[in-house]
Amino acid sequence: MQVFLTGRNLEVTEALRQYAEEKVGRLQKYLDKITSAHIVLSLQKYRQIAEVTLRVRDLTIRGEESTEDLYSSIDLVMEKVERQLQKYKGKIVSHANRSARTQGMAISPLEEEGPRVVKTKRFAMKPMSLDEAILQMDLLGHNFYVFRNARTDEVNVLYRRHEGNYGLIEPET
Repeated sequence: MQVFLTGRNLEVTEALRQYAEEKVGRLQKYLDKITSAHIVLSLQKYRQIAEVTLRVRDLTIRGEESTEDLYSSIDLVMEKVERQLQKYKGKIVSHANRSARTQGMAISPLEEEGPRVVKTKRFAMKPMSLDEAILQMDLLGHNFYVFRNARTDEVNVLYRRHEGNYGLIEPET
């Protein structure tokens, strides 16, 4: 696993580097397929923030925590990422067990575990511009909006970002 450490508004000491790398190294006991880890340590006024981004196959696991102490921020973010890894690993194991157990058998709704689709919604998608989609999303009061882009004739997803701006998800061509 490659570990990248970045410091923003602070100089990363060797002790801090070793501490963060040791904590990330412990995560491999949950999943040995972690290809890279990017740790960003930053200082903003009275907050000391630790962000961790892990790449696992085609999945990205991310966590962020802030406290008044950088070492506790690292501890908290590692606990958060560890819980996410345990959940991901549990789903992999559960899925493998379920497929082996139910080969040739239908699964009854009582045997299913975890979240499931409880509502399906269908709607007509007329081609529209990005400005029209933003207007529609705002009028509906939603945080995201699925539409067919008139310019590309592809299905796009428009979403509201935390800072109030918008994001657009387009398929690769």
